[in-house]
Amino acid sequence: MEWLKKISAAIDYIENNLQNDISFDEVARIACCSTYYFQRIFSYISGVSLSEYIRRRRMTQAAFDLQRTDSKVIDVALKYGYSSPTSFNRAFQSVHGITPLSAKYKGCTLCVYPSIQFSIKVSGGNVMSYHIEEKQSFRIVGIRTPLVEDLEENMKNVPAFWKQAIQDDTISEIFNLSNGKPDGVLGVTVYNNPQDIYYYIGTASDTPVPQGMVEFTIPAATWVVFENDGIFKEDIQSIFQRFLTEFIPFSGYEYAELPDIELYPICKGKPTNGHSEVWIAIKEKEK
Repeated sequence: MEWLKKISAAIDYIENNLQNDISFDEVARIACCSTYYFQRIFSYISGVSLSEYIRRRRMTQAAFDLQRTDSKVIDVALKYGYSSPTSFNRAFQSVHGITPLSAKYKGCTLCVYPSIQFSIKVSGGNVMSYHIEEKQSFRIVGIRTPLVEDLEENMKNVPAFWKQAIQDDTISEIFNLSNGKPDGVLGVTVYNNPQDIYYYIGTASDTPVPQGMVEFTIPAATWVVFENDGIFKEDIQSIFQRFLTEFIPFSGYEYAELPDIELYPICKGKPTNGHSEVWIAIKEKEK
């Protein structure tokens, strides 16, 4: 399938350049998407960030070199892009749990991280409930926090952002502004460029923006809406992973690279265990 071919070609580029500088922009270009969205897609599918995957692959090959050749540690470090012995030592130990010098001794235990191979796996997994919805642009009002291109960092910061909004009762203030569709409180990830990435907690509203809050307009789009019976039944990462590996390859659609939306029901100012949804913008694949 074309989508898998693009992702596989991007992985081939990485594998062919483990000893060279690897451009995230070039990886994304090969995969035909933006740098940010490729990193996000890669993380959801593989369960590890792109930078961590590259580090693991380089350290796997470095370990082979140290055991199979008489190369000095510093030479192997330079081969895989580490000009500092200290940084190479740190990276090597993070993967293998031992120093590069120790890896030269026979009988030591090392870790092997093989190259990722993407494929469609048919299994009897859980049913994904979804519907396709066309929606005109709508305005949200709420609060926001900046994100970075490091997805692992974002996965720490976003839950903390929600926790703070619940603790200081900002969630109730946002919910009270709601007077549009979709109902509920929204978590919205918006990417414009590497220096302009934000996560919003807001609600559909046409009311004036209260002091300390911001507004954002969600563009008109076609959305695939995945329904989740229970806010904690299936986490957002799992839904995106299934969207990319189970929905996209067979649906005739592709990722539109627009804001991603989480819709949460609210009761007494707190998220409930009721019905929640994930909205992902899609577009028809080009013929």
